Amino acid sequence: MSARYSATRTALRTGAIMVVFTLVFTALMAATHRVTQPAIEASAQDAQRRLIDEVLPPGSYDNDLLADVVRFGPAPQIGMDEGGRVWRARKGGEPVALIAEGAATDGYSGRIALLVAVNTNGLLSGVRVTQHKETPGLGDYIDPKKDRRKDMPWIGQFAIATWKDVNTAAWTVRKDGGTFGYRTGATISARAVVRAAGRSTAFVVERMDALFAAPSGGVLGE
Repeated sequence: MSARYSATRTALRTGAIMVVFTLVFTALMAATHRVTQPAIEASAQDAQRRLIDEVLPPGSYDNDLLADVVRFGPAPQIGMDEGGRVWRARKGGEPVALIAEGAATDGYSGRIALLVAVNTNGLLSGVRVTQHKETPGLGDYIDPKKDRRKDMPWIGQFAIATWKDVNTAAWTVRKDGGTFGYRTGATISARAVVRAAGRSTAFVVERMDALFAAPSGGVLGE
């Protein structure tokens, strides 16, 4: 048996082993994905539900809020260049509130993602920061989980704000002549969140009827 033949047979055998290994590995990965995907999706839904419960009392609506969702297209005015989602809360079939995604693009360390809940009367039910990179121990108090004032989190002040009673210019921190408080030494983070919350609230209020009327799972304006 020539050395060339032996080398060819070895290469073919090695290639076949690699093919079998790849097929087995792919099958195992696919099976693992099928088994774990439902749990992953359920976990993601639970996380969404907990976050929504922080901005809107669960007893204030009776529909399947996670299933009653509509998307909106690109909205750079609220920091959502690629569009976002709005969850619709209803009780007895009647509109109660909208929970919308928004963002500040001028945080101290970049983009700050928000969730804003607005009742049909224009009253803010709550605001939560869902993603940020603000300085730990300084600007991260915008996130209630990081806020050292557990008795009175900074973000809680939005629950008493009404869009109809606060003009656009007042949706900033008191240092800038606005309505909302901030923590000394970390004004930029608070200013970014307050202004973004104001813009997002205005976006929702101005489109409230259309957002409630849009088909579930659809995109506003299409």
